[in-house]
Amino acid sequence: MTDTNTNALELSVSELSFALKKAVEEQFGYVRVRGEIGRVSRPASGHIYLDLKDDKAVLNGVIWRGVASRLKHVPEEGLEVIASGKLTTFPGSSKYQIVIDNIEPAGAGALMALLEERKKKLGGEGLFEEGRKQLLPYMPKIIGVVTSPSGSVIRDVLHRLKDRFPLHVLVWPVRVQGEGCGNEVSAAIAGFNTFEVGGKLPRPDVIIVARGGGSVEDLWGFNDEAVVRAAADSQIPLISAVGHETDWTLLDLVADVRAPTPTAAAEMAVPVRAELEAQLAGLGARLRSGIQRTLEEPRNSLRAAGRGLSTPQTLLEIPRQLIDSLAMRLGQGLTIAAGAKRANYEKIAGRLGWHGLAQMLETNKQKIDVAGQRASRAVQQSLERSQYKIEQAGRLLGTLSYLSVLERGFAVVMDEAGKTITSASGISANSLINIKMKDGDFAAQTLGGEKPKPAPVAKGKKSPASNQGNLF
Repeated sequence: MTDTNTNALELSVSELSFALKKAVEEQFGYVRVRGEIGRVSRPASGHIYLDLKDDKAVLNGVIWRGVASRLKHVPEEGLEVIASGKLTTFPGSSKYQIVIDNIEPAGAGALMALLEERKKKLGGEGLFEEGRKQLLPYMPKIIGVVTSPSGSVIRDVLHRLKDRFPLHVLVWPVRVQGEGCGNEVSAAIAGFNTFEVGGKLPRPDVIIVARGGGSVEDLWGFNDEAVVRAAADSQIPLISAVGHETDWTLLDLVADVRAPTPTAAAEMAVPVRAELEAQLAGLGARLRSGIQRTLEEPRNSLRAAGRGLSTPQTLLEIPRQLIDSLAMRLGQGLTIAAGAKRANYEKIAGRLGWHGLAQMLETNKQKIDVAGQRASRAVQQSLERSQYKIEQAGRLLGTLSYLSVLERGFAVVMDEAGKTITSASGISANSLINIKMKDGDFAAQTLGGEKPKPAPVAKGKKSPASNQGNLF
């Protein structure tokens, strides 16, 4: 049976709880505790609740919202840390806990161990594979830079871009270390990817994530899992320029290209404008030389073909000579035939009487005169018809010859391959053509844009073009 007659002071539950709280806080006013972070909880209030543990015990911890926003290192499960703060109790559940005002990794080894574990996890998902990396654009128009707007990094990047190839730069300001760094960097990468081509804010062609050098703790935000996944999901090629050449982060592994320094990232993003101008000048000279050679070859071939062609005058010389020869032979034949007839008549006249002979001679003479006249007219008409046909053939040949066409003010238009262009639809804007006229030929380039309207023609007057002959 319990003895109720005692001198012990009777306390309420609340009195005892607050007495314990006071004793704990007075005995352990400010402590530094080393342990591994276990459970981490972040409710909507902004406070952080966590467990610090070792192989034998667990200590509850709380980080109030105002302190959490200023922490240099974000508490992560599995990270060995040293937590500093005030030990107290929570009467509501009869627990003691540490109210943390600072937390830091327990040495670089702890951070490196966590980094290796995260690297192994994300690498197992294939985020660091070379096959998924994108090529940088050769000639970007817009570059997005994710960095602090007040540091020397952004000035170095802008200065280098101005020296090499000035272009449009969009800066997304972020914190580059401490609490919130990882969230801001990942949000910036994802934000650039939401920009639309031709939108109010133009979409970058390449993204540079840049920060100067620092310790493992300083660069820890770029090892954040959210940053790695945002870079992996980026549809815009991304250059990581975090730290110096010897520094490395998980962002370097997932980025499409890693630059040793922010200045080197600017050099990778754009070519040298002066070198491009020199290269274009050389290519232009080669193009003009090639076009000249391309045009010269068909021009020479055309000249050679022209020298091999006979002129209309040459083609008509042989038929004309043949007609002249036939005309001469015809006249000689008529003279010989008339002489033979006359001799025959004279022979017959010797056998006939004078009167009959005279009558017969007169009759035959009339027949001969009529026949001579008819033969003469027939020869003359035949010669005229042949001459007319020759002249007509000459005119037709001269009309069909492109040389005669050129003499009348026309021109032959050919494309770059030397092929004759016979229709306006065969000529495209800004193309090279060759125009041959009666006294030579030259190269030309067509204009682009809308065709000029023809000049108005006054009523009652014929357009100057109406006197132009037809090619055919």
